[in-house]
Amino acid sequence: MLLNKPIPISYIVNKVKYDLLYVLILSLSVLFITNRYQELLPEMPLTIPAFLGTAISILLSFKLSQSYDRWWEARKVWGSIVNDSRTFVIQLKTLTAKGNDDLIKKIAFRQIAWCYSLGQSLRGLNPTENLEKFISTEDIEEIKQHNNKPLALIYLHGMDIKDLKANNQLDIFSQLQFDNTLLRLCDAQGKAERIKTTIFPVTYRLFLHSIIYLFVATLSISLKGVGGFFEIPLLLLISAAFFLLEKSATHMQDPFENKATDTPITSIARTIEINIKQLLKETEIPQPHQSEKFHLS
Repeated sequence: MLLNKPIPISYIVNKVKYDLLYVLILSLSVLFITNRYQELLPEMPLTIPAFLGTAISILLSFKLSQSYDRWWEARKVWGSIVNDSRTFVIQLKTLTAKGNDDLIKKIAFRQIAWCYSLGQSLRGLNPTENLEKFISTEDIEEIKQHNNKPLALIYLHGMDIKDLKANNQLDIFSQLQFDNTLLRLCDAQGKAERIKTTIFPVTYRLFLHSIIYLFVATLSISLKGVGGFFEIPLLLLISAAFFLLEKSATHMQDPFENKATDTPITSIARTIEINIKQLLKETEIPQPHQSEKFHLS
């Protein structure tokens, strides 16, 4: 997630350097053709690139809006995970019978593992990496048998809650409360996975890129009376604005790709870890996840 800090120029340039290179080649080609065959080419009124520019603005506005909706939905999903993780541990502490401290700690630490595992899974990374700090070897061996590791951890939660009820450590009302919390956690996982696996239409970006290049070409022809030393920098600046907006929308539309614009999953999971360990009165509490120079992962 980008922070309210100065963004390096190198980060911005890297996002559009190849597009600007193509624009430069296109501009030089059009400039050469218009100078070489000026008598044969018809006049290109400025209303044509103006119309294309307006169309691009509308398309970009729509894409930015839809992309931000996807990013914001992902952030809301992880906000609900924070709330339900806290609720789950409070329920373990208050609704179970006395004498289950070891089991409560085991389940609570497994919930921490679930948060990290889900974040790793959504980013396409190893979902079992570093989980040995939170769950037992038996649990790790169990979840290795499942394709969906976070779901397997939720399943282990359910089995422990079932055993508590079978051993009369929970009443029926408390079991229903746990069931509702696990249901919400499963629902949040499903929503995050839906955002991850639902691809924003690729053709939309392809068509938008094509229209931007068409806009550059028509604008270059319209400005053939302007000197090349002024025309080409002007075209680069105008196209850079369009491409930067398009890149921003493209990055926001995929909030789980391990990029600077991502939902800050690692930071949120660390916050959950801190909260849960403090609820358990643990002595070794980690520090909040530190941000990079201009973003939080």
